[in-house]
Amino acid sequence: MTEYLTIDGGTIAYELSGTAGPLVVLAHGMGDSRAAYRFLAPALVEAGYRVAAVDLRGHGDTSVGWTGYTRTDLAGDLIALVRHLGGPAVLVGHSIAGGAVTIAAAQAPELVTAVVELAPFTRKQQIKLGDFRVGTYRRGATHLMATTVLGSSRQWAKYLDAAYPGTKPADWDSRMQQITAMLAEPGRMKALQAMLRIAPTDAGEQLPNVTCPVLVVQGSADPDWASPEAEGEAIVADLPTGLGRLVMIEGAGHYPHAQHPQQVLAVVLPFLADHTQDGHGA
Repeated sequence: MTEYLTIDGGTIAYELSGTAGPLVVLAHGMGDSRAAYRFLAPALVEAGYRVAAVDLRGHGDTSVGWTGYTRTDLAGDLIALVRHLGGPAVLVGHSIAGGAVTIAAAQAPELVTAVVELAPFTRKQQIKLGDFRVGTYRRGATHLMATTVLGSSRQWAKYLDAAYPGTKPADWDSRMQQITAMLAEPGRMKALQAMLRIAPTDAGEQLPNVTCPVLVVQGSADPDWASPEAEGEAIVADLPTGLGRLVMIEGAGHYPHAQHPQQVLAVVLPFLADHTQDGHGA
């Protein structure tokens, strides 16, 4: 059931599952919705967690027309939701939300016990000319740039096809229809375009200020970087020593949690068990 939290500037939609246990907040990437966690959320609830899957600003059932779409803005929304739900919480963020959960952890350490970053954009990107020699990166970047400039859901669909290399989820066709329909709603493509234009500088600046454990999960075939592993290593290096750990999911693209959910759960569940208040999900 969709629930709503009204904050300054709009209304945040979320879905809360599970009646007890440590709180885990799931934040999706741009151009998506909380349905991105349709495979992870039920497994987390079954493991004994209380799970809140949230729609970012301008996405899903959350309102449009926000004045800002930065990672810092998104972090403020997540902090407000954790307070509303009676945190602390483990924050899980994908892509742009990976940067947002980093900022939230740095700004409200009393509310965030640990962070999981899935294919995160958490640092300002240093794009080199040689990166475009990598075919997967070139293809993904081309469709992202076209989406940014043209506001084209067709270009976004082509990007997603590249972002899920090889195996697609069983519900791929219906999920793509849902995403296309969402982006056709007034204001939602504008929100996606705004997010695509914003560099993750604010998140990178907060990496040294994080005080909780961080798990970074990257897909080895993610087209968003010429070297996904090098990006993940750089994020860990920018965190305080000993806080971060990188795990690679072989063959996964930019959406490892939807493409290979069991492999992601095999990494995330032990991390949650180690870093929630009672030491386990139950």
